[in-house]
Amino acid sequence: MTLYKTKVINIGNEAEMFREEGMIILFGENAPESLSDYCYNIKVEPVAGEIEAGMELSIGSEKYSVTAVGSVVRKNLSELGHITIKFDGSKEADLPGTLYVEDKALPEITIGAEISISGGH
Repeated sequence: MTLYKTKVINIGNEAEMFREEGMIILFGENAPESLSDYCYNIKVEPVAGEIEAGMELSIGSEKYSVTAVGSVVRKNLSELGHITIKFDGSKEADLPGTLYVEDKALPEITIGAEISISGGH
């Protein structure tokens, strides 16, 4: 079951700089100007259920297993389109607005790329 699906609509000039730290930042189309340069802007869409470890995050053709979910990920993603995705395989969600996924190479992200979260019952 797909809980969430959106598309990348813009890429900030500095969005790539966080890749070196193994993370990317998503923010909806209403991102504050001061943050927009650092984000991959996405269309804000509702999340249709709880996001849990073991689900699958897809970015373009790349797939990642979700390892931990911050306490405000669902709310922030639904309302603001704003989360950080950290590609480090953490089993504990240290930051409430961060979705943690398996530690593997970050995807190439282009405008129009589809992002989805699926799994569960």
